[in-house]
Amino acid sequence: MSELLFKPAGELATLIHTGQISSSELIAAALERIEALEPTINAFTHIDAEGALAAAEAVSADDPRPFAGVPIAIKDTAPVAGMPYTMASDIFGDFVPGHDAFVVRRIREAGFVIVGKTNMPELGILPVSEPRRFGPVRNPWDTGRTPGGSSGGAGAAVAAGMLPLAHGADGGGSIRIPASCCGLVGLKPTRGRISRGPDLGDDLLVQDGVLTRTVADTASMLDLLSGYEIGDTTWAPPPSEPFTAAVKTEPGRLRIGYTTTAPIEAPLDPLCEQAVHGAAQLLTELGHHVEEVPAPWGQEQDLFRVFTLAFGTPIAMGIHFGGLVTGREPTPELVEPLSWTFWEGIRERSALDYLLARTQLSGISRGIIALWESYDVVLTPGLAERPLPIGEIDACSDDPWQDFGRSGRFTPYTAIFNVTGQPAISVPLFHGDDGLPTSIQLAGRPADEATLLSLAAQLEAARPWADRRPELATA
Repeated sequence: MSELLFKPAGELATLIHTGQISSSELIAAALERIEALEPTINAFTHIDAEGALAAAEAVSADDPRPFAGVPIAIKDTAPVAGMPYTMASDIFGDFVPGHDAFVVRRIREAGFVIVGKTNMPELGILPVSEPRRFGPVRNPWDTGRTPGGSSGGAGAAVAAGMLPLAHGADGGGSIRIPASCCGLVGLKPTRGRISRGPDLGDDLLVQDGVLTRTVADTASMLDLLSGYEIGDTTWAPPPSEPFTAAVKTEPGRLRIGYTTTAPIEAPLDPLCEQAVHGAAQLLTELGHHVEEVPAPWGQEQDLFRVFTLAFGTPIAMGIHFGGLVTGREPTPELVEPLSWTFWEGIRERSALDYLLARTQLSGISRGIIALWESYDVVLTPGLAERPLPIGEIDACSDDPWQDFGRSGRFTPYTAIFNVTGQPAISVPLFHGDDGLPTSIQLAGRPADEATLLSLAAQLEAARPWADRRPELATA
């Protein structure tokens, strides 16, 4: 049964609906695999075995919900009624919300069985997942390395075959980075595509999504999760047809630009650079017009500082909320040193500083997005480095701000598309000589996930990746 967990969620749903397997069997297999691998991988902050088995027992073959009985886990950034909500931080204590986030409600309504919450860096700050409260998540491809972050537990769980897919959230690359580290598909949708309610309004940087093995699963989940919710102040325009239709449609001859220039100064690993050139060659062979383009970002001197202010304000809000629900004042003992650095730095700023930062980012975005008037898609590296060793970036070091800067050099290509709000997808097109996945990133026009999904599906058909597994997952 554990072999089934490497199948796409859509295939598993079909097996349940046709009576070839039961949800109870599948959930039991997932929980058994989690129990076996969790001591090594540490992908979860909470496992609800009893609740998952009870939910599976209620699923029958004639259940009309599209993903009835398929297991999934929720990143610990989203509230799930009855499960601990910690953001991987001590400031949240043992807080258990009584409601679901809208994205979780939609996942439940589709019939998924939630087996637990996945591990992450404290407050989702870093691109590695090594919180002080729960300990580091380890990459199934090499347990001495990070699975990325901040959706690192989600990526590790899927790569290890604990689950067919998992929920994630992306505020600076936090879906695409673990997808790159773990050999998965990771799409950051267009800003406003998926509601952040009921607790949050529109979000400049963060979008929810999933980590999957296949482009088809990613498209199916985008259809499921996207769309207006009552009370949303902003939302992306609906697509002209379901995203699943885009996966089945040839993209046509696209104009594709590529660049290896990062928005901030960062050395580029030769394997990561080689992946971009290899992808450009493959795209040319597939009939697309491909050419190198000047990077639309000019390495603006203030970009990192301005982004950090816009990124850090919600971090401080998270610390405040954690103190609110536990009735405690934030202190250095309750959050990691890096989080406390954000807390103190943001409290020294004013609302005017934050609004000016958002305005500056909007101005920068307009100049960047102009490139897509000439190109349909832009190709970049997924990461600037191979997945880092555990401990390379430490939120609890003597100089956590230096570690935060170090994190930017690891993942310089992702956050810019959170700034612009464009959709971007990481696909594990290659596998390095070092035995680790090697991804590329494709970025599309605002609200045009369809072109990205169609192109990613074409690449997947040309160079299939879904059957690649780490040795740990096959033992």
